[in-house]
Amino acid sequence: MDQVYFIGIGGIGMSAIARYFKAKGFSVAGYDLTPSPLTRALEQEGMPVCYSDEIEAIPASYRSAKTMVVYTPAVPESHRQLRYYHELGARVLKRSEILGEITRMARALCVAGTHGKTSTSTLLAHLLHQSHVGCSAFLGGISNNYETNLLLSEHSPWVVIEADEFDRSFHRLSPEMAIITSADPDHLDIYGTAEAYRESFEHFTSLISPSGVLVMRQGIPVSPRLAAGARLYTYDVEQRADFYASNIEVREAKLYFDWHYPAVGDAPEGVMRVELGVPLRVNVGNATAAMALAYLSGARLDELAEGVCSWRGVHRRFDRVVDSAHCVLIDDYAHHPVELEASIASVRALYPERRLVGVFQPHLYSRTKDFYQEFAHSLDGLDELILLDIYPARELPIEGVSSAMIAREMKHCPVQLMTKEAFLPYLQSLEQLPEVMLMVGAGDIDRLVAPAAELIRQRL
Repeated sequence: MDQVYFIGIGGIGMSAIARYFKAKGFSVAGYDLTPSPLTRALEQEGMPVCYSDEIEAIPASYRSAKTMVVYTPAVPESHRQLRYYHELGARVLKRSEILGEITRMARALCVAGTHGKTSTSTLLAHLLHQSHVGCSAFLGGISNNYETNLLLSEHSPWVVIEADEFDRSFHRLSPEMAIITSADPDHLDIYGTAEAYRESFEHFTSLISPSGVLVMRQGIPVSPRLAAGARLYTYDVEQRADFYASNIEVREAKLYFDWHYPAVGDAPEGVMRVELGVPLRVNVGNATAAMALAYLSGARLDELAEGVCSWRGVHRRFDRVVDSAHCVLIDDYAHHPVELEASIASVRALYPERRLVGVFQPHLYSRTKDFYQEFAHSLDGLDELILLDIYPARELPIEGVSSAMIAREMKHCPVQLMTKEAFLPYLQSLEQLPEVMLMVGAGDIDRLVAPAAELIRQRL
């Protein structure tokens, strides 16, 4: 079986696995709903992509029971190509099942959490990759250091994997060590209740190797179920924990903090002053956790300091796309109320004297219905909000659920409801550019970022 077909190949996690199989010498092709910069990159790398779910759209050589098929849980079982392969008797696996197999063949470092997992796992991968330890990595975002979501090492046994809780995917993994950054309720369309969501993280901790480690944010309402022999370390920001950050200082658009670490083996406890390459306060906690697991994996202190300073972040995680004295445009993936609050607070800390305009596209009807009041509370921290229509992703509309639900709950910040198509003409019509504009959401709002940046640059 030397060929693999990916249904949903343009997804950030799926594309990393596709690239992995391509690098291992397999023939790779796939389907996705719409073209994107990522699918175009895959095509340039020699992976044909079709955009119709017709059977005839599958390349002829892949229409065989010998083809292994990998699909994302966002694809419905009614998908024609998926049904075709099932009926053909091909080996059909979910993305999480493939990642599970990879974790059983390597020493897996898995990063889980409602938010923070992409930035933390990408920084962890960078810390190890540029150290003597090395690693491979399957990331949930495009690393700005490497311009890819896949790192491959020929010598290191370690592999960094973002552990996705959607569809209970992370229950397929076999971590040697793990991080949990947060467990604020999400995906209630899958889990039903906040308690069931948190319980899924507790089950995840039971999968950690008996000789392994869990690094968990202090105060998370998750009771670890570690196997006998596994160790628990806590981390925090400006609160004492096993690993913690203190004395945070933002100076001339740079951020510094003290990283405190415990005694490990024969090495004594200590503290180290570091500079964070992406100088946003929300990343201090992510860096504290990533440095902790890299240290426990064998990276030296000098390698950690160099790595955390040279980290350039993740595409769509606080990307400063335009950064001038007159206008700053930041692109961010935040799509949960807690993420939005952290994103807004981080931008405020960097630009305390500037007016902050947000452009937010809610992601999923179900998430909007479950959290519209929390979204309103978080977004009220802006000076002005442009609220786009809901991005449906895998869902059908829910009667009565719209972005207006959020707008009606806003208490302080003025809101404009707007379609995605109306945004660029609106930006073009403004007499004065926003001092700071934060574009946030997990849908297709990213398609607006580049043209918005171009409009801004033309007027600077």
